[in-house]
Amino acid sequence: MGSVEKLKTRLGPLFRVILSHTIRKTSYSTNTGLLRDINVLDLSRIIAGPFCTMTLADLGANIIKVESFDGDEARKWGPPFTEGNDSYYFLSVNRGKKSICIDLKSLQGKDIIYDLATKCDVLVENFLPGKLDKLGVGYKKLSEVNPKLIYCAITGFGPTGPYSMKPGYDVIAAAMGGFLNCTGEKEGGPVKAGVAITDVTTGLHAFGAIMTALYYRKNTGNGQKIDCNLLSTQISSMINIANNYLNCGIEGQRWGTAHANLVPYQAFKTNDGEIVIGTGSNAQFADFCKIINREDLIDDERFKNNSERVENRKEIVKIISDIIITKSKREWTELFKTATFPNGPVNTMKDVFDDEHVKDIKLVKEIEHPDAGIIKMVGPPTVYSEGGNDVRLPPPTLGQHTRDILSNFLGYADIKIEELIHNEVIR
Repeated sequence: MGSVEKLKTRLGPLFRVILSHTIRKTSYSTNTGLLRDINVLDLSRIIAGPFCTMTLADLGANIIKVESFDGDEARKWGPPFTEGNDSYYFLSVNRGKKSICIDLKSLQGKDIIYDLATKCDVLVENFLPGKLDKLGVGYKKLSEVNPKLIYCAITGFGPTGPYSMKPGYDVIAAAMGGFLNCTGEKEGGPVKAGVAITDVTTGLHAFGAIMTALYYRKNTGNGQKIDCNLLSTQISSMINIANNYLNCGIEGQRWGTAHANLVPYQAFKTNDGEIVIGTGSNAQFADFCKIINREDLIDDERFKNNSERVENRKEIVKIISDIIITKSKREWTELFKTATFPNGPVNTMKDVFDDEHVKDIKLVKEIEHPDAGIIKMVGPPTVYSEGGNDVRLPPPTLGQHTRDILSNFLGYADIKIEELIHNEVIR
């Protein structure tokens, strides 16, 4: 017989009273950052939801990441892995959080979620619509537990419509939302983006929606449910391509790195790589022509304005290509250093992090991880003059903060925590 069972036998009816006793602790805030007094219950996995909650964490919000005993699926998205077998992919979107493992199917597990929801301002989840409602921990139940809760659901296709129960991943939304159809070389097939950009933009929409809802709650005292989905985000991100089709019937096309409406505006081969050059005005085009010693092109009737350059795209691109191939990326970058037109080399990751500007702005941060030791991370890109936006905690190992959250945030007594462990409600 285990120690908890022996205690049950000895204490009899008093056992439940003892287990329900709570010891209130001091503040569980991160103590720094613009959102240091905001508590977030994070039931999301993979990318979109975790990216959203990581953005909140960088601003100081206290993020409690609830995981199953198997953990967030992204922990296994590798190699490469840490010594603790967490993928570096998982690490990239989960810093600043505390991990607790709960069996949501158990009654005691649901009670923990109710207690957490009572003390949290925001909940973020990305389960199929209705799944958490069936488990008794969805918006309907939690809004009764805490009417001020801001509940943000991130799904593939939204809670209504024929596709609502269809699993949604980044590349599927990118395909169905038109992004893949207009991405790739002109004569080539569809190409996915190198990163899960639909997930990331959906996470950013969710972040903005949560901040708006917090502002609304401050003025009204009301919580609410927010629905974000990958497909709608992707379609809204098609901006001019979507608008051109809706109003003019013009279908999107693949242009490689080129632009449908501006010329030149694309990558050009150097003798050791590629560089992107764009001219958004006639003045910029003139400046470009002067630097490459082809001032004769400025007054050429074929290229005198952007409309003519679009019309004569092949000719001007051929002329520029024959010039750019004669020098290296570094040489052109130096020549264009003070140019008025936008330009930049096509960098590898090594190039990116060796870049003098990236080093100077100190975008890369270092933090100690329990398994991986010192890890480097790309810090938050937005700078605030007050409050701070920074890498605060390393990505958590699975269930690393279970005891800490139950004891110091919820105030559970040690004996109650031991019972939950014994009953396999928590890990």
